[in-house]
Amino acid sequence: MTKQYFGKTLEGQAVYLYTLTNKRGIQAAIMTYGGIMLKLEVPDRNGIFEDVLLGYGSLEDYLRTGNKPYFGAILGRYANRIANGRFTLDGVTYQLSVNEGPHTLHGGKRGFDKRVWGVEEVYQEDGFGLALSYLSKDGEEGFPGNVKVKLVYTLTNDNELRMDYTATTDKKTVVNLSQHNYYNLAGAGNRDVLGHILTIHADRFTPIKPDLIPTGEIRSVAGTPLNFRKPMTIGARIHSKDPQMRYARNGYDFNYELNRTGNAMVLAASVFEPNSGRMMEVYTTQPGIQFYSGNNLNGSDIGKEGKGYKKYGGLSLETQHYPDSPNHPNFPSTELLPDQIYRQSTIYKFSVR
Repeated sequence: MTKQYFGKTLEGQAVYLYTLTNKRGIQAAIMTYGGIMLKLEVPDRNGIFEDVLLGYGSLEDYLRTGNKPYFGAILGRYANRIANGRFTLDGVTYQLSVNEGPHTLHGGKRGFDKRVWGVEEVYQEDGFGLALSYLSKDGEEGFPGNVKVKLVYTLTNDNELRMDYTATTDKKTVVNLSQHNYYNLAGAGNRDVLGHILTIHADRFTPIKPDLIPTGEIRSVAGTPLNFRKPMTIGARIHSKDPQMRYARNGYDFNYELNRTGNAMVLAASVFEPNSGRMMEVYTTQPGIQFYSGNNLNGSDIGKEGKGYKKYGGLSLETQHYPDSPNHPNFPSTELLPDQIYRQSTIYKFSVR
């Protein structure tokens, strides 16, 4: 593990970049601003290493652009959307900051992706870890409660990138944490992801309205372009005229209800890139996963090595609770009480074939 000074925020807070390297040569670089993962270098079937994450090359680029795509960032207090930036707990209605039209996306105008996190190096038998911590104060972005959050990134010698989340609160609140890496297993900026072969272990999804807010229904994927229960290229049905696909801006931006019993970690999804042979499997304790196919990328985001990230240039598989859960009692609850500990874990495992 190495540490380097990476710059400072507009408020003058120092930001550091940590690089984790496992015994097989895989590298992950993470900065303390937003807990953002800048780089993830993994080998192809010929042993050639390449960075598979979309993102910018400097802190200044993240600050200048506001990182509107949320490249590599920690998402919170509430990952995904809350309708009209509003929810009610015990008869009290909370109004959040809104940053996507009338709605709140990924925690509001200044979510966890725009905060400087505390850091502690963690050394474990199977790899190196980086424990990031942050205190989200009562009323921040409109959310109730002082919430202490920790995310431990671990890079294991089995080529697993593990993310372990915990949170506590001193007042009833809602919490939904996730992370927004954009993956391109052909190498970031090389080509689009439409040829990636995707499997999602989910029989149902949460349909959306034209503003991307869930309707509250939980619907079968059968007979729809959202059905990835068997391996399918991402591009095979991406131009479907299905209304749901049009609502998602001509691509995928959907939450899937994972097939599971109990709260144990399950295999949620897998992605294979035929040209490089790179494979990524996603395991999680979370009830849902958001598959996003980079529909809003348009080439204007100039990333590392001067590469412009075009439409469908990367994919995200964000493990999570469902969007807008506080306003849908039939969705798994995201409420957190003072006597509880929020715990969730996700593993992204890399291999070749």
